[in-house]
Amino acid sequence: MRYPKVRTGTFLSRPNRFIAHVEIDGEEAVCHVKNTGRCRELLVPGARVYLAAAESSARKTKYDLIAVEKGDKLINMDAQAPNRVFAEWAAGSGLWPSVQRVRPEVAFGSSRLDFLLKTAAGLAFVEVKGVTLEENGEARFPDAPTERGVKHLLELRRAAEAGYRAAAFFVIQMKGVTRFCPNDATHPAFGEALRQAAAGGVQVYAYDCLVTPDSLTIDQPVPVVL
Repeated sequence: MRYPKVRTGTFLSRPNRFIAHVEIDGEEAVCHVKNTGRCRELLVPGARVYLAAAESSARKTKYDLIAVEKGDKLINMDAQAPNRVFAEWAAGSGLWPSVQRVRPEVAFGSSRLDFLLKTAAGLAFVEVKGVTLEENGEARFPDAPTERGVKHLLELRRAAEAGYRAAAFFVIQMKGVTRFCPNDATHPAFGEALRQAAAGGVQVYAYDCLVTPDSLTIDQPVPVVL
């Protein structure tokens, strides 16, 4: 996926989850942050950030904050991007044979899961999670407690028990990580739910991404350590 009209700025502050103050060409601007997670290790004063022009001219904020540099890593932090790049990638991937259709936002049980894939081997439910937290080369999810994420894992396990293929797919929005782990320190219930889902037949995948200031592409599998 690509973003139009990307500009570079310097992060100044984040007064709330939705907006950031950024310096662009010597002037301060208010931008929309496309990630409501904490992102404390990413959005630090002085960090170089990348901004995409808003699609609507009627918006109060002219830019969306989509990526940030952390040391030698460029990290896409657009929370909507993982689903978009997965949809692009899934149809042509070797994850399952002969993906014939990629259908987003499908009801199952008491939840809506991100995707239903129709494949030559049957139907597969997939829940996609974007990962922006990295520590010492290890990618972790979540960066904040997510009861909704736990609920989705329970639904995936029920789908697997009902005879469907089911997968939790973690899109690591950067390169340069060595493995993926659940972030038990932040939300132990999510880590336990992920392990139980895997034991119940849910496949767990983690893939890193090629990231540029104006693009994001799913690239290579990363070892999953539960």
